Amino acid sequence: MSVSVDSVFAVPSEVPDQATTASLLARVLNADPRELLARFKTSHTFCWVARKVDAETSDRIRAMNLRGIYFQKESRRSYPKSELASQVLGYVGMDDEGLSGIEREYDGQLQGKPGEMLISIDARRKWFGRVEKQPEPGNNVVLTVDQNVQYIAERELEKAIHGTHAIAGTVIVENPRTGEILALANWPRFNPNSSRGMKTEALKNRAVSDVYEPGSTFKLVTISAALEEKLTRPDEVFDCQMGSIVINGMRIRDSKPHGLLSVAGILAESSDVGAIKIALRLGEDRFYKYIRAFGFGQQTGIELPGETRGLTKPVSRWSKVSIGAISMGQEIGISPLQLAGMVSTIANDGVWVAPRIVAATTQPQGTPQTVVFHPATEHRVISPLTAAKMKEMMQGVVLHGTGRKAVLDGYSAAGKTGTAQKVDPATGVYSRTKYVASFAGFAPINNPAITVAVILDSPVGILHQGGQVAAPVFQTVTQQVMEYLHVPHDVELSPNRQVLLAARQVKEEDLAEISPDHLGATLEVAESNPPEPPPVQSSTNSAETRRPSAAAAEKIIPASRVQREVTPSAASPRDINQSAMTAESQLPSTGTVILEVEQGGMAVPSFLGKTVRGAIEAAEESGLELDAVGSGIAHDQSPSPGSHVAAGSRVVVRFER
Repeated sequence: MSVSVDSVFAVPSEVPDQATTASLLARVLNADPRELLARFKTSHTFCWVARKVDAETSDRIRAMNLRGIYFQKESRRSYPKSELASQVLGYVGMDDEGLSGIEREYDGQLQGKPGEMLISIDARRKWFGRVEKQPEPGNNVVLTVDQNVQYIAERELEKAIHGTHAIAGTVIVENPRTGEILALANWPRFNPNSSRGMKTEALKNRAVSDVYEPGSTFKLVTISAALEEKLTRPDEVFDCQMGSIVINGMRIRDSKPHGLLSVAGILAESSDVGAIKIALRLGEDRFYKYIRAFGFGQQTGIELPGETRGLTKPVSRWSKVSIGAISMGQEIGISPLQLAGMVSTIANDGVWVAPRIVAATTQPQGTPQTVVFHPATEHRVISPLTAAKMKEMMQGVVLHGTGRKAVLDGYSAAGKTGTAQKVDPATGVYSRTKYVASFAGFAPINNPAITVAVILDSPVGILHQGGQVAAPVFQTVTQQVMEYLHVPHDVELSPNRQVLLAARQVKEEDLAEISPDHLGATLEVAESNPPEPPPVQSSTNSAETRRPSAAAAEKIIPASRVQREVTPSAASPRDINQSAMTAESQLPSTGTVILEVEQGGMAVPSFLGKTVRGAIEAAEESGLELDAVGSGIAHDQSPSPGSHVAAGSRVVVRFER
């Protein structure tokens, strides 16, 4: 907003004792008296003493009643909310010219028409009168930003910065349907009311101008593209080769030694090897087409200055390892706003909508106007079906993957974590200590109301991964904003929700171990009207093995095994084998439990200590069907070793790292 303030000027020819006057003014203005005296010497008729002073300073100078010192009304920009949305609003120079943010982008409309002051002088260059013409105000610019949402985003970002000792950060809250930016928070901030002496870093609008490697959040593009091209499906299993793959002589390793993972598991566990295999199937040209379609390598067109295109190389400049690197978020540079746009595309059923932060411009005078926002640009990237599959898998990231700290109370949520190594400018190679941690997601799942993207630059300490430091910011921001916007709570939530909410207290290393394939104990529990889990391939010889739901158990369990319907509290130890007893504490108070009762037949071998591949081979040699749950080394199995079952029976083996 603009306010009327006083500026102080002098007619030096009327100042009787210029040195004394300069000294008196300098005390009030906290200025150098020699500088003021030099101004008096430069002109006989006019010189500025101080521009746009506050009311207290103006009153003190008036009280001095100094000859030759006068006051002129001028317009000055005032920012009542101080630092709130400072990089969005920007700031102005002494003559109200926009220097950053909206102030700069809409300078022509905000400026209006300047005022005029005509000074009359006589033949002896004595000032004897003036005529003033008041300035005319410019237009109003109406933003899409909600100041309450902005405050929430800035407050939670500041907490995260102090908690992680990150050097900078960004939080974006967007309406995925319309592209309206509800909040755009950056750290560090500045106060546009006192812009002198501000550090350049504080003036940067990092949300639109920063370029960083996205890391694993970019796997959303990789997997979306492959699904859209019908090259894979969420339940297809890939051999992640214990977390190691070689591309053109270069070995790339996962942070953990993953074995067999479904596509959903690749996303939840954030397997680089899995993402690379999917990208290789996709191919360079098709992959690049989707990279561009998701908005990377080009400006979004948001109404803010300094927006970057990012860094996206055409396929002709890709090396033989580029497709692998880009599939996991390296060799490509994006802005936080582009990240939010990509996630919003999935939330918006596959349609990319250009982000907007200006709703309208209105006339400065007249009756209040109702502003109706209309999205400017949109195009379809993936089909609604592909988007639905991605939503479900992204929900898996939150429910039982690397994003478990993003779980909301009363709302479903979907998202993806990212942890990108920063390039050390001194060596030109990836740093082992500097990271960019990120999380981007939306809520609720079925009718997303908001997209939230969180980026933390260089968090310090052991906890520096996106799932550890950025996902909690998503959780606190999203929870508060959803409640503030009165978004209805989800009626139906995951039956594992209480366990997942409790996971916020899980050790960080345990949190990183959780995989979607770990869901369920060695017993299958039937909830009332449970969702049917998707089939998961877990064999290396193309034979499909599927973890049964309780509803389908009767069709799968051999006739030589007895099925009883009981409540866990009524179960007798002699009816349940040892591995079932270890899971008893995890069962609900009611439900259908499939009990495996020993009734002769062949002895079950021990799979404990074997890898997934080794266990599958051992099961085939024994004539048994293996249901592999998780990845890593076998820690538990049902039936237990030595139990007698019929040939062809199914053995559930739980693998852990």
